[in-house]
Amino acid sequence: MNQHLSFEFSAPRNPVEISKLLTVHDRLKVFSPEFFSVTYGAGGSTKDGTKDTTLKIQKLGSSVAPHLSFGGDESRIIEDLLHDYQKAGIRRLVALRGDMPSGQIAKMKFARELIEFIRHTTGNHFHIDIAAYPETHPDSPSVESDIDFFKDKVDAGANSAITQYFYNVDAYFRFVDNCMAHNIDIPIVPGIMPITNYKGILRFSKNCGAEIPRWILKQLEGYQSKPDSLKAFGLEVVTNICKKLLDGGAPGLHFYTLNQALPSTKILRNLKL
Repeated sequence: MNQHLSFEFSAPRNPVEISKLLTVHDRLKVFSPEFFSVTYGAGGSTKDGTKDTTLKIQKLGSSVAPHLSFGGDESRIIEDLLHDYQKAGIRRLVALRGDMPSGQIAKMKFARELIEFIRHTTGNHFHIDIAAYPETHPDSPSVESDIDFFKDKVDAGANSAITQYFYNVDAYFRFVDNCMAHNIDIPIVPGIMPITNYKGILRFSKNCGAEIPRWILKQLEGYQSKPDSLKAFGLEVVTNICKKLLDGGAPGLHFYTLNQALPSTKILRNLKL
């Protein structure tokens, strides 16, 4: 595809999960994505798993962008990790404020500080992706403040952004328009979450503040006891969302895979990509 395409993996926690994930990688690699990203876990809880998985995928010939957040780590630990990635030839990072486990205090309050630290430590070695929230970040008091925080990250040295997933296409294009009005011109790639499970999508959406439009929610409720119908409906909905995004000028798609190949594969095949 001419547009950007990338896939996100959650860092595996044991050898069985790693083996499964590498199989998923092989199945998605046929789409020639720009990169695969690997999550970091709250407070850096999967730091070792993220690094190990990143290097394994890179050895398979794929470009990889490990997620990075400061968490509760001292700056020297993050500095060492950055240098390890540099030495390994990693050229891209996803820099996030990240969530802290209960009872812990983050060393940095804002993602902007992490981006500044990366630039200070490694210059322009890394292409830095950041998070964007078309429906506003759950912690933001207003749309305007959300845009201001986003601009701070861009001004600190971010190169592009990946959005939280959403099911309201208008929210994405409104966010992009707001960014343009604030002289923010980096690529903002929409994050895509396939719908395959009723309880799972409800839980994820509640945790991250992603709104599920009422008409979609009602259909999913009706299909709770019909998993095949639910998956077929979810496939149709998300395929149409992707088509509208690409037709409207979105720079590409970033799939939250939940470490599965089939849901994203079906959507891309529907899109003939």
